[in-house]
Amino acid sequence: MIRRPARTPRLLLTFVASAMATLAVVAGTPARPQLVVGIVVDGLEQDYIDLLRDSFGTGGFNRLLKQGVVIPALDYGTPLDAHGATAVLMTGATADISGIDAASRFDRDALRTVPLLHDPAAMGNYTDETYSPAALAVSTIADEARIAGGGVTAVYAIAADPQQAILLGGHAANSALWLNAANGNWATSTFYKEPPVTLAARNRLRPLSVRLDTMSWTPLRAAEAYTHLPDHLTRYPFRYTFGRSKAERVEKFTGTPLLNSEITQLATEIIATPDFGSHDGTDMLNVAYTIRPFVDSKSADTRYELMDTYLRLDRDLEQLFAAVDRGPGMDRTLVYLAATPPGSRSRRDDERWNVPFGEFSTRKAISLLNMYLIALHGNGDWVKGYHRNAFYLNDKLINERNIDPALIRTEAADFLERMSGVRRAFTIDDIINERAGEGSQALRRNTSIAHSGDVYIAPAAGWEVVDDWQTPADATRTPMVHREVAPTGIAIIMAPGIDARTIATPVDARSVAPTVARLLRIRSPNGAALPALPL
Repeated sequence: MIRRPARTPRLLLTFVASAMATLAVVAGTPARPQLVVGIVVDGLEQDYIDLLRDSFGTGGFNRLLKQGVVIPALDYGTPLDAHGATAVLMTGATADISGIDAASRFDRDALRTVPLLHDPAAMGNYTDETYSPAALAVSTIADEARIAGGGVTAVYAIAADPQQAILLGGHAANSALWLNAANGNWATSTFYKEPPVTLAARNRLRPLSVRLDTMSWTPLRAAEAYTHLPDHLTRYPFRYTFGRSKAERVEKFTGTPLLNSEITQLATEIIATPDFGSHDGTDMLNVAYTIRPFVDSKSADTRYELMDTYLRLDRDLEQLFAAVDRGPGMDRTLVYLAATPPGSRSRRDDERWNVPFGEFSTRKAISLLNMYLIALHGNGDWVKGYHRNAFYLNDKLINERNIDPALIRTEAADFLERMSGVRRAFTIDDIINERAGEGSQALRRNTSIAHSGDVYIAPAAGWEVVDDWQTPADATRTPMVHREVAPTGIAIIMAPGIDARTIATPVDARSVAPTVARLLRIRSPNGAALPALPL
């Protein structure tokens, strides 16, 4: 009898080889992060990072730059405020989808400006402010992370501003925390049901209102650390205090980098919470920092204060990352940092420099525009108000007179465009039909039609738009003139198994949320249409 050779060894070898190949693939796939630290920095500019890089420590910006994927040009399409940009980052969607285009909107009925996330149904906790994410029409990356964790994982958000904190937390966060500018307490909304235990303890044991008396902002480092700063600025170091005799001292404090340090302290306390970052899923902590020029400076040249803000933020980042190292570990953590676009307003230069400037009075513009429309269509209160470069017409009166709304909007735009200080004017119809000039498509995406005005102006460079329609003309203000700026900011993504490199081409800001989602292996937010970056 012929005996056939046994096939078991060959099958076994095949199985073993297949298993080893599978293990090799798994070994080459980074483990899903157990913690996400999202950082949004309002006004961060790469030029200053490059300028001060040698003065930074090794654990903050330099750690991100050396270990992360650097995106020098994160493109938002059009200039946005911190709230509109934060919504893009967290949702992967623009304002026409998310409903969030700015911090506030104009209420046509009440004829006043109201916060976009104002919600009388949501009571404040440690504050009388009432906010919720009800106006946010889509899910966020924070929502998707919490949903994927089945409610076991934790999501917290921290910001100085209540609305930005809520945008960072989304609908499903355990809690969104902000600093109450009236009393210095850390506050939240009753919309969120699980505030961290650190909240009550911090407000009771270390309230900011008590500590402000002894706090001051002075240069962090010796003068030579402030690279390329003129000698005449370093000769007289600045010093700002917040004593009890100073009116609105908490609000003034929030304009300094000391606020970023307060946010960092609260963030590190949350990271140190037992089990945070060690769940069977992914926990998330999103924080917002601010690095805008100091508006209460005694000089229009605020470079000294601004550089100090960068140096202090670098120290705060180092402390934040050190807390991660002590806790969950950076090898199990995804960090993403994104800057919102630079502001289009800056302090007016001293008149001795003879830089041309002008003032565009919204009160005068409304009066003149109303007179013009009266001449065309008869007596009436044709213009109802102004908000964020937009004029609002009287819809009810237009309907009563049976006037084509598009026609009267065009007439208003033609008149405004001839006024001094206006570079161009266009209507909401121009925005919807993408005929508002260069960047029309991006402008359409970044406009929430539900909150839109009727006619928009683009201020001329060097002109100050004085919003004296609602504010008295003699009210104290810091002159802020318009500057043309690119709608971009730097972004960095650092995660286990992701090689450090620089993406030289511009990247759409809507890609951040899908990219984070892919790295977490969860769904993208439901309004995110762009694919993830191939990291």
